[in-house]
Amino acid sequence: MTGGSLDADAEAFLRKAGESLKGAESEFANGQYNNCANRAYYSAFQAAISALARAGVRPTTANQEWGHAFVQSQFVGLLINRRKTYSGELRNTLSQLIILRELADYETGEVTHNQALRSVTRARTLVEAVENAIQGGRR
Repeated sequence: MTGGSLDADAEAFLRKAGESLKGAESEFANGQYNNCANRAYYSAFQAAISALARAGVRPTTANQEWGHAFVQSQFVGLLINRRKTYSGELRNTLSQLIILRELADYETGEVTHNQALRSVTRARTLVEAVENAIQGGRR
């Protein structure tokens, strides 16, 4: 749920994204690949929310919650495809990470070392892109 101004929301979600990314990296280092995939997805998801809030986008649901499908569609459709704020290389990041998170959280299969490594790398790339865009906008 959003609480205040869009800039404050953007900052809050960017902090959360950084914390989730650190969690993903820690879980990877400790061989906890399922939890790594979970944290990697949420770091990217939170960074995308930050980017959307910074761009003036608010959730459209009555309870003002950032739904997964809404965030993914708006981040890709608006910020990548239309506004070209972010690289097209990020287009599939959220969709790839949520597939792996669902494997980790809801299926009997296990996330492998390589899958976890890719998830951390993808998440870090998206988080850093949002950090760079936001810092560039402050100048």
